[in-house]
Order: sequence, then structure tokens, then C-alpha cells
Amino acid sequence: MITKAHSSEYPADTLLSVENLTLRFRGQSNDVVDDVSLRVRRGEVLCVVGESGCGKSVTAMALMGLLPVGSTRISSGLLKIEGESLCLVDTVVPATLRGNRIAMIFQEPMTSLNPSFTIGNQIAEAVLQHRGGSKAAARERSLEMLARVGIASPEKRLSEYPHQLSGGMRQRVMIAMALANDPQILIADEPTTALDVTIQAQILNLIRDLRDETGMGTIMITHDLGVVAEIADTVAVMYGGQVVEQGPAADIFADPQHPYTIGLMSSMPRLDRPGERLSIVPGTVPTVAAMPKGCRFRTRCAFANEICGTRPSLCDVTPLHSVACHHAPLEAHIEVAV
Repeated sequence: MITKAHSSEYPADTLLSVENLTLRFRGQSNDVVDDVSLRVRRGEVLCVVGESGCGKSVTAMALMGLLPVGSTRISSGLLKIEGESLCLVDTVVPATLRGNRIAMIFQEPMTSLNPSFTIGNQIAEAVLQHRGGSKAAARERSLEMLARVGIASPEKRLSEYPHQLSGGMRQRVMIAMALANDPQILIADEPTTALDVTIQAQILNLIRDLRDETGMGTIMITHDLGVVAEIADTVAVMYGGQVVEQGPAADIFADPQHPYTIGLMSSMPRLDRPGERLSIVPGTVPTVAAMPKGCRFRTRCAFANEICGTRPSLCDVTPLHSVACHHAPLEAHIEVAV
């Protein structure tokens, strides 16, 4: 029996939760992020998955307070960090929170690091901003962090500039900078996209090791299901600015329930099925202005019918696994159709 999911009933070890986040850009008639609720527990890796344009990065930027104030309107949203609440409506996320209790690493470190300053200066600036103290202590902390993320010859790297480092080393610098103030939450926005597979594996192992060492919660934003399978504890699938399925990673991979999730899974090559023809999800993610009414996936969905003109609620298919689809559980729908 499908019951309504109660996203606000979070366990005591929840580090971060966001409830009912809804926002739109100025001039748009539809919300770009629509009623999104997520939560991360201590030591947990939550992977937020979906195609480009599904609202993943915008959600992360809203949590960090990095969206332009004049062109963005948040109509609802409550951010909780270890029980402390912050209403995101008409509120600027305090700088004391950003980079301190919540930190973020970005997709392309070459555009995130300042080319005019040395690596040591940039990490030390983050330390001085939140911890204060002397420049010598901040430099010592920078050196400690570079060593902690596995950069060889950290003393030498402190005085180098971003262009002198490889892509993998620059990403490690971004991780060192993000973790310099011991945040409770790390948000990683496509941190391995621009890296080759070997370096990707090293970065994922580094994030996992740091998670195990510090107990921080991690939100990993990605479109790569290989990354999800490698590192995720829980998964939230986003489409059209909405969470359409969420649950433990093992459940999502073993029994995906939303047609969009199934499409994503079917489009990935599998080593145990060499030569198998891959499926595709027909069409593209609609623009915000052209977002369908009701279920936002219905224009691309093989199961779509009249009922899909009404927006489906996020409902439980198991106590931990929820899906926003009128046809879930899909097994029952298929049996009836047969």
C-alpha cells in the first residue's frame, strides 16, 4: 500500500535537511526548483542525480546562498543544520555558515581558483575568514590540509599558482580549501566531470576516506551513475526541478520505480552485457518556460496517460524508498496492462 512520504520526520543524527525548497528566476512563469526536500545524516553520502537542467546545481547554490539575490525569488524553504533552522525565504545565508559549517567544491577548479593568488594564500584566506588567528597559523593549516588530501610536496605547492597544477591536483586543492574549517556538510558539484577515470577514482576515494575520518555528511551532485554506484549511500533523482525518486542507493539500483530513473539506468552500458544495445530517454528536459503541467516527465514517459495531467505526490513504496509517479509500483501497473 502506498502512503504519503513524511520528509520532515528526520532521524536524530541528521546533519542537514532542506524542506519544501521552491524558487524561480525573475521573469519565469514556473519554478526552477519545486518543493524539494532532502536530508543528509552524519557520515552519509547523498547523490543527487539527473540530466543537465534538472535543478541539481541550483538547489546546491540555494543552500549555499550563492544565487544572485536580485534575479532569484525563493518562495518557500527551511534549512536545518544540526537542529538549527534558517528560513530561506527573503533571507541571505550568513557568511559565517557558508564555507564554515557547509562547504562546497565546484565542477571546474580552474575557474573556481583565483589565478592571481598562490594556492597557499587562497586556502589561508578561507581559514582566516572563519577561524581568525595569525597568518602563520593559517599557513600552517593550509600546509596540513594539502598533506591531508594527498598532494605531494605540499610545502612547494603552497607557493605555486593554479595554472602550475594538474586538473586532479587543483581539485584536491579545492577539497583542501573546502575542508579547512572542518565543515559538517560538504557539497560536491560534479567534482570529477573534467577528470580522467584514474583521477576520478582517486578523488572519489579521497572524499570517501575524509567522510569516514571526519563523519561529515556529503551531498554529491552528478549525472554519472557510475559515480553514484561507487560512492552513494542514498540517492535523490531530480527531474524538472523536482525530486521524483529517493531512497537507499541499493534499493534505487535494484528496484527503480520512476520511469525516468529506469531510463537513466537503461542508458548506461553494463560490463556483464557486452554488445547490448542501450536504451534512450526520448526527448530532452523541457525549459522552465515550457514545463508540462502535472507530471513534468509525462511528455517523455511511456506510461503517461490522462492521470499524469495531475502532479503526483512523493509517496512511499517501502519505508525508505519513495517515488512521485501515479503508476508506482510499476510492477503492479505492468501486470494490469498485461
